[in-house]
Amino acid sequence: MKIMQVEKTLVSTNRIADMGHKPLLVVWEKVGGARQVAVDAIGCVPGDWVLCVGSSAAREAAGSKSYPSDLTIIGIIDQWNPD
Repeated sequence: MKIMQVEKTLVSTNRIADMGHKPLLVVWEKVGGARQVAVDAIGCVPGDWVLCVGSSAAREAAGSKSYPSDLTIIGIIDQWNPD
């Protein structure tokens, strides 16, 4: 698992059918760091600190072993001090 922060939503209206309509979010491990795209399985908003899983755990967390995701948000952190 990784602790990451949601930067913003990512709009992608033209996608493969297997992705359905799950929201996509841009996340990073630290402000100004490398950005990644994560599937939002729980309903996050920009600024939230979240728990993310990758690889096969990301696909299962998104709803299916065949779901095309390599990063999925599985939890919102209630309180976190990144320092």
